Amino acid sequence: MTAPLKSGCRPLHAIDLRLCARRLGHCALIAVACIALATHAQVAPSPAEKAGYRGLHDAAARGDATGIKALIAKGEKPDSRDGYARTPLHVAAYGSHHEAMRALVAAGANPNALERDRYDIVTIAAVANDAATLKVALELGCSAKNVTSRYDGTALIAAAHLGHAEVVRTLIKAGAPLDHVNNLGWTALIESIVLGDGRPRHTETLKALVEAGANVNLADRNGQTPLTLARRRGHGEMAKLLERAGAR
Repeated sequence: MTAPLKSGCRPLHAIDLRLCARRLGHCALIAVACIALATHAQVAPSPAEKAGYRGLHDAAARGDATGIKALIAKGEKPDSRDGYARTPLHVAAYGSHHEAMRALVAAGANPNALERDRYDIVTIAAVANDAATLKVALELGCSAKNVTSRYDGTALIAAAHLGHAEVVRTLIKAGAPLDHVNNLGWTALIESIVLGDGRPRHTETLKALVEAGANVNLADRNGQTPLTLARRRGHGEMAKLLERAGAR
């Protein structure tokens, strides 16, 4: 799901992005952020990891709800961790194994657990554009309000970045904070613009956020408003949508 870093390269964190922004300007921040976000996208269990799983992780990877119940009855812990700090619930969510997810939470698994990169099952489903798994995750008690990822974001920000409009609407209905600002200085609304392509899926995402009441005038840390960002990127339909909503 992600390209490995080349030998000798170090991960780009928020502090690196801030330094790049000061040295190279706002456009450079967007370019560097795109690279960093891709580098630190979610990491699903690899085939090799799945082959090495035992116990609950193995049952979760296969979607074996009956096996999960039997293993729990024998005393296995529902929140055990693999080498990437994924719980069996994370593994089941990556596989869209809904009955396995339900069995794990019924046995006491924490629906809001975070793995090594600080992703929860709601954000995993949101990034995958997996509306069905997202709904199950919410039903099981994972909160759309969780702050996740190295960027102190939310599932809503992640979904807006990718232009997953249906997922965005689902998260909004679940109470996701509309104006949460991540450590890049961006809201979900801003990410739909600066990391979007201006085409229908991102425009529809922006529309969903605007209609829900997201702040259309909340600027980024460089003082750039959403309308300014949309105009500068040539996103005409997005700019019109913002103007109609009172953006300045």
